[in-house]
Amino acid sequence: MELKFIKATDSEHKIKLESSLIYAAWRAGVGYAGQAASFEVVTAFVGDGASIKIKGSSENGVSLGKISDKIKNNIYIGQLEIPENIKIGDTIYFEAELPDNGVSGESNRITVLPPVEITNMKWSAKEARRGDTLTLSADVKGIRNGTEVGIVIYEYDRDGIHDRIAELPAVVQNQKIEVNWEYEYHEDADEIPTAQELQKYGRNYNPPEYFFTVKIGELEYGRNQESGLLEFKDWVEIVLKSTGGKPIGDEDYILYLPDGSQRKGKLDASGYAKEENIPPGRIRIEMPNLTRIRRQQG
Repeated sequence: MELKFIKATDSEHKIKLESSLIYAAWRAGVGYAGQAASFEVVTAFVGDGASIKIKGSSENGVSLGKISDKIKNNIYIGQLEIPENIKIGDTIYFEAELPDNGVSGESNRITVLPPVEITNMKWSAKEARRGDTLTLSADVKGIRNGTEVGIVIYEYDRDGIHDRIAELPAVVQNQKIEVNWEYEYHEDADEIPTAQELQKYGRNYNPPEYFFTVKIGELEYGRNQESGLLEFKDWVEIVLKSTGGKPIGDEDYILYLPDGSQRKGKLDASGYAKEENIPPGRIRIEMPNLTRIRRQQG
């Protein structure tokens, strides 16, 4: 669309802006039987809240349904369901109409392919530690070998507002996808709320957990955590020295962990200990014998 203004700028003029349909298009190059297909309609000068009607069809006369809605900011994004019983190889399109503006048009055509099935989504382990390499895999039906798909990793949130952590490319081979991912926790573990803090709000401690999805075009499979949840386990090293830098060995210690549990142990002769597989978060360390000595001295 081209706009030209060739009148003098030293006085007021009125110009009429014509409503128009810039484009109506599917957001992916193919559609899949039995699944939703996303589309986009972009307009100009139709007015915020203008009525829009969408009607989906196939070349063989199969209906994809109708939508009646309002358009905002000259853009409308929606979905139409492709019937399961549609003939594979049929092509689909949609008509977009803005009746109040006298604007209408048709979309491009895309081919319908067999339905995609993503099953057996899983992690190679149920727990991850810093630096661990995990394998993410799934079985795929309906996608040709050599097709590149995306694997999206999310940090699980009980409220459903999952944080996107990473997206990895994967290639379908022998009806399977598989990719390796090196786990690294990027946040400050000290900021994870402890069980004691969460009890004020009636909630329980929960360590960071992760799930992954498979993206094929505009479709995303696994949003209901079909991969299972991967749990983050941490570790802590303890080194005890005197003010002069001399190791203090063979001391008992108590770890007060963020989930409300405790773990007891003893330092080795060099004043060192490492505790594996602990819940991540803020940890308090107590040396009961040293504390008792301080109290006696005080």
